[in-house]
Amino acid sequence: MSNTDPMAGPPHPYDQYQQPPQPPRRPERREGGARRAGLVIHTIADIAAVFLGLWILLYLLEANQDNVFVGFVHGTADWLAGWSQDVFTMDTEGLRVLLNYGLPAVIYLLVGHGIAARLNRV
Repeated sequence: MSNTDPMAGPPHPYDQYQQPPQPPRRPERREGGARRAGLVIHTIADIAAVFLGLWILLYLLEANQDNVFVGFVHGTADWLAGWSQDVFTMDTEGLRVLLNYGLPAVIYLLVGHGIAARLNRV
């Protein structure tokens, strides 16, 4: 018994013109730069949100304010949230800190990730 392909027939005339597979297209230099810029913006937004979230956590857990690390985190969070200080004035201090530092964290994440996603689509 012979092993012949039932679909095999005479060669198609266009088979001889098949091109060899093309190597994958390398991204253009401009696209790579946009992706790197998007990654940098994404990372900066994440770091800003981490500092703000860390300060909220340290404040709510009543961390030692005289500690150097706590002071550094507080100073960085104050600088990052300087534009939104006292947007919310509450009688409860914990809720005030949560809202006044949480709002900028959310805005940094939304804006940073939005810009990075836009750059990655280029």
